[in-house]
Amino acid sequence: MVMAWLSVLAMMACNGSTSAPLAKHYTERYYPTPNTRSDSLNEVLGIILHHTALPTVEDALKELTRPRGVSSHVIIDTDGSRYILAQPTAITYHAGLSVFLDREKCNMFTIGVEFQGNTEETPLTEDQINSGIEYMLPIIREYNIPLENIVTHKMVRDNYMAKYPEKKCKDKVDITQKEYERVMNRLREALEE
Repeated sequence: MVMAWLSVLAMMACNGSTSAPLAKHYTERYYPTPNTRSDSLNEVLGIILHHTALPTVEDALKELTRPRGVSSHVIIDTDGSRYILAQPTAITYHAGLSVFLDREKCNMFTIGVEFQGNTEETPLTEDQINSGIEYMLPIIREYNIPLENIVTHKMVRDNYMAKYPEKKCKDKVDITQKEYERVMNRLREALEE
């Protein structure tokens, strides 16, 4: 299964984007999650930013690759290393009960980006922000994702709770507004370069 997944990635690299690839400054490791949907493709209309809220990247990898569990597309460690869990067109299970762009089931049309750590306790490192931008820029360009379609898990969960106030939605700590704004400011700067 791992070899088949890597073959798909190699084919995408050969046949995919028409834009020149960006130089990679941070290490990428492929760590495929089994938690993807195989019967359809991700529409890739937006990106949802998360943090793992787990003490180590090893804990996060274990949680996001546990069979029949939650997942995401990438985890960005504090040193900027990226763990690629799924290709952008894969549907992963990162958004839960969610509403965005007047649609539910955000997993079907968004990319999940996980930053290692808990931003309630510790801000993102410069390496995490730089690596996150390095990861997101090619996706933003290839799929023409507007900046307003890059949101946090809290935003899409709050949209769901506003739409369905009678339903219970599991609350969880996620990337803070302050750290979201740091990422977005740096992303705007990178897109203007």
